[in-house]
Amino acid sequence: MATYCEICGKGSLKAAKISFSHKQHVHRQLPNLQSVRVKLANGSVKKMSVCTSCIRAGKFTKA
Repeated sequence: MATYCEICGKGSLKAAKISFSHKQHVHRQLPNLQSVRVKLANGSVKKMSVCTSCIRAGKFTKA
């Protein structure tokens, strides 16, 4: 499964967890991706990994 949205291109971010003593632990924040069947412009159906913000915004047509 891809780590980016195939519609908007949203990907992973680098973030730091900071403890009380101010030590930093760098980790990745992944987008909330769901596997969805998408109807393409030529009429075919393809399974894509899409972020939930694109699903809520209705940026594609479900198959």
